Amino acid sequence: MGVLVQVCRVAPSQEIMHKLTKGFASAFEQCKQELNLGDNIMQDFMNYWREEYELLNRDTGCAIMCMAQKHDLLTEDGIHHEKVHGFTKSHGADDEVAKQLVTMIHECEKSNAGVPDECMKTLEVAKCFRTKIHELKWAPDMETILEEIMTDI
Repeated sequence: MGVLVQVCRVAPSQEIMHKLTKGFASAFEQCKQELNLGDNIMQDFMNYWREEYELLNRDTGCAIMCMAQKHDLLTEDGIHHEKVHGFTKSHGADDEVAKQLVTMIHECEKSNAGVPDECMKTLEVAKCFRTKIHELKWAPDMETILEEIMTDI
């Protein structure tokens, strides 16, 4: 008698990126206050997943770095790949997708290693990551995420 084994696999999708973005953004308000950032910073986050939106504000990079620190995703040398892997899995990614996301972030980190300012480097890594996510057609709908975040506050 044969045993049927069904493997349940989470499909890489907008849904995973939606959960990841929402989870990551949960530290936004705290970082905004700690860094004394103006309301204009919210505009960058509202438009983050829009490919045509130019991210130029150094403070946005500082805020992203702060949020990564709040989620314990950074080391002195940069992004902590194992913790990012765990963070993505805790937000719905399977092992394969988590590895793929970490690899993308790592590639973006390497391609921007020469940027001396940490906030600008973080902003460039974030822009590179956004481009890679769009290439995979995984970008989530920010309006839905923002509505959910505002409802949670």
